Amino acid sequence: MRKLIVSCFVVGIVINVSAQRNYWKKHEGKTAKVILTHSKVNERMADKGAVKFEQFGQPKETEACIFVAPDFKYQKLIGIGGAITDASAETFYKMPKNKQKEILDAYFGKNGLGYTVVRTNMNSCDFSSDSYTYVEDNDTSLKTFNLAHDEKYKIPMIKEAQKAIGNNFTFYFSPWSPPAWMKSNKSLYKGGRLENQYYQTWADYYIKFIKEYEKRGINVWGLTVQNEPMATQSWESCIYTAEEEGEFLKNNLGPTLWKNGFKDKKVMIWDHNRDLIYQRATTTLSDPETSKYAHGIGYHWYETWNNKTQLFDNLAETHRAFPDKFLAFTEGCKEQFAMDRIYDVSLGELYSKNMLNDFNKGNALWTDWNILLDETGGPNHKGNFCFAPIIADTKTGEVFYTYEYYYIGHVSKYIKPNAQRIGSSSNRAALTSSAFMNENSQLVTVIMNDSDNDIETNLWIEGMAAKLNAPAHSIQTVIL
Repeated sequence: MRKLIVSCFVVGIVINVSAQRNYWKKHEGKTAKVILTHSKVNERMADKGAVKFEQFGQPKETEACIFVAPDFKYQKLIGIGGAITDASAETFYKMPKNKQKEILDAYFGKNGLGYTVVRTNMNSCDFSSDSYTYVEDNDTSLKTFNLAHDEKYKIPMIKEAQKAIGNNFTFYFSPWSPPAWMKSNKSLYKGGRLENQYYQTWADYYIKFIKEYEKRGINVWGLTVQNEPMATQSWESCIYTAEEEGEFLKNNLGPTLWKNGFKDKKVMIWDHNRDLIYQRATTTLSDPETSKYAHGIGYHWYETWNNKTQLFDNLAETHRAFPDKFLAFTEGCKEQFAMDRIYDVSLGELYSKNMLNDFNKGNALWTDWNILLDETGGPNHKGNFCFAPIIADTKTGEVFYTYEYYYIGHVSKYIKPNAQRIGSSSNRAALTSSAFMNENSQLVTVIMNDSDNDIETNLWIEGMAAKLNAPAHSIQTVIL
């Protein structure tokens, strides 16, 4: 296998901060620990010692800086995590027991990435080995509802994650398609729409799913109405206009959740790309009777199919329009899997670019797609093979950690649930950053340099600064 040798650098910054301005000026000489991932020297999340904060007055335009302002506070973080799909769970249980433990620890253990969020699919999705639903055809009473399919792989793995996470476990689900007999095209695939006569039956289906999962000890925190409701895919998919999604939520799903004692379940609309997020939110949530059932607005990053780059500004505009609804990144991955590219640093840079920009635009929940895939980038019953942070070779029992894993970790390992984003900015286009304050008053700043040039920069906080080196194709963490 040819490995592409590239460089990356991650620095996280965790700093005890006083609520009073000018705190830093009283602590000249205080040091901050640096964590580094740097592929040129084969270092990944390595402890690189400390940097010192010194007085630093007005920066010049010629001096590269990351500015952090702890007095300016914004959204709180719900959590960071990934999806346990059929593909992830099936791959997991094909691995030796010691490798299963390694994978669980890598994500959820005390020395792992600190994941607290898990998403899964209700009914099959493309990352399933087969297509399935939980009821027999034309069973409008849902008497045949049965989770036997999920009990083989998915539920056991989700329960393992839940056990490892503990009290911060945040679990939600998304449907890719209703049963074929409920749809206009009578197929799980290629879009189609939910027939009006089955709106209530489909709403009852969510209730069955929640009750059956909770009966098995898996507390459901939330759900999305529909995965990618504007995508006509060759795999499981279903189309809703903004108005149709709103009508279903207002007249069926929302009231049914509340009637069954699930008013606390966090319902997220949209669950598709950033390109249409503003139009969908302003249309679906324009009716107060619909809006009262929605807690958040979900989105993906695949708008690049029709754009050269991600449309982060659409998040900011949506957040301004609906400050009472949280923004939730519910899915993203690098497509077109190739085993000889798993050590490409661009995989990690894709994640950090999205995570840091999303947080700066108001995101409160960030969920990767499959947490684990096999040596083919699957299993996937439609051949839509993709990368994942961890790749497991089910033939040899080997486990491979991509730069996605390390780049995510330089955010998720240090920024904890309920951390609050604070003011930050960069004066160099090549440096992307975001800063949060944890509940224990630690301040965490993450800095990425995805350019081809090394950059000497300064982490500047209230007249104090620490000098940092950001090598080409890098990302940083500092703990003070």
